[in-house]
Amino acid sequence: MAPRSTTPQGQRTRASAPSAPPADSVFDGDPADPIAVGRRIRYRRKRLRVTLGQLADQVGMAASALSLIENGKREPKLSTLAAIAKALDTSVEQLIGAKTQSKRMELEIEVERVQRGPMYSSLGLPSVRVGPGLSTEALEAIVALQRQLAHRLDEQAATPEEARRANTDLRARMQKLNNYFERIETMAGELLAAIGHGGGPLSEHHISSLVSHVGFEIHQVPDLPHSTRSVTDLRNKRFYLPARSSIGSTWSVLLQAVGHLLLDHKRPENYGEFLEQRVETNYFAAALMIPESSAVKLLAESKARRELSVDDLRDAFAVSHETAAHRMTNLMTQHFGIPTHFEKVHSSGIIHKAWSNDGIAFPTDHTGAVEGQRACRYFSARQAFSATNRLLSHFQYTDTPGGTFWCSARVERSTDGEFSIAFGVPYEHVKWFRNRDTAVRKQSTCPDPACCQEPPGALADTWDGQSWPSARPATHMLAAMPVGAFPGVDETEVYRFLQRHQPAPTIDPDGDLT
Repeated sequence: MAPRSTTPQGQRTRASAPSAPPADSVFDGDPADPIAVGRRIRYRRKRLRVTLGQLADQVGMAASALSLIENGKREPKLSTLAAIAKALDTSVEQLIGAKTQSKRMELEIEVERVQRGPMYSSLGLPSVRVGPGLSTEALEAIVALQRQLAHRLDEQAATPEEARRANTDLRARMQKLNNYFERIETMAGELLAAIGHGGGPLSEHHISSLVSHVGFEIHQVPDLPHSTRSVTDLRNKRFYLPARSSIGSTWSVLLQAVGHLLLDHKRPENYGEFLEQRVETNYFAAALMIPESSAVKLLAESKARRELSVDDLRDAFAVSHETAAHRMTNLMTQHFGIPTHFEKVHSSGIIHKAWSNDGIAFPTDHTGAVEGQRACRYFSARQAFSATNRLLSHFQYTDTPGGTFWCSARVERSTDGEFSIAFGVPYEHVKWFRNRDTAVRKQSTCPDPACCQEPPGALADTWDGQSWPSARPATHMLAAMPVGAFPGVDETEVYRFLQRHQPAPTIDPDGDLT
């Protein structure tokens, strides 16, 4: 995913529709759209004060046929289009070009195009005749309503499948960059230099200096909205955090909030943008907690000793095992040419996060999504749950159809249950890592169902047809994705919270309220 110059300005207008044309607008699609071509012909004809009949005579066609072309109901042949262009003293390129001649023409084209599209047809609404008698103000209102309607319908259609597709697209973009975002690394490095951070773990003093540097204050409150981890008040330049939570998680959430601000994130318009912003802010927070320059120096020294370890990176910067493992995927390929993979798997076996550029095969659904799939029970991410000593990481080799991989995995507990965090590399690169001498070795033939998705033959013979389990349905299978700019957030609750915490007005030396 290429990081974008993106700040959560958060100012939400009361406009009834998004200001930009919808994704299927003619201006983002095919410039030779019959509706757009017809409108350009009509616009040019009227500017030259040529009647429909006169133009039809000049190009040798019936006026009714020309009317169909101007109304976008018939696509003209190239020879006909050339004749029309010649008669109107213009070029074919001008008639099929993407640029329109007036704002009104843009509105007319958009109204016509939407009315002839599947969304409008499915609603059974009457069509509006777009002609000179329809004022520009009325066209603007119709376009705004059409855009808002499309936006609302898109929200309702935000299904779990859409979320999985968004995850798949995002992972593909991240793989193109080897999960290394240069712009964010540079930004984090400059910010750390500005607050005088010389290396090592990010202290409370450094975090306080960082927040002051961006012109904000930290406020810990007991009544943070239940659907949020933090709230940023852009008007009063405050970061609100929960009063009761672990220091580590609080700082991570705070740094992510700072990331939204500095990365110029706008309000996400869809679930894909929401995911992209979340990935960027997580990356930003990790780049501050484990600075690139310090981390690369430590990793280079460890590689020289053939002692690379997620555990050492975690301990050196006082972060979670998950943060350290993620950071390894950011830096190992970029700086050392070592491809990697990462998995976060729930104790139930369901994959919550996954990343790879080393060729390991994760299970996927028909959309290519990995999240929500069941991890192979012979992978280290699953085997770690059966380890007798969870104070230490679990190490193993796994032989797969795509090659042999070495992996370390560690189980961490959270409010959502237990998760294993797994980081691994292909066999050819294991020589640089500590614990490469592990004797634990498993074999996986996934995606072959016989590997671990189907019960063994003898067991199936015994119980097939003799059991009826009642499955626990996952809520994401039954409900649509949460609607709104920030999925899952109750914005009414957030706005009421901000209203409660508005600073009291003060009186300046001149006696005026501020």
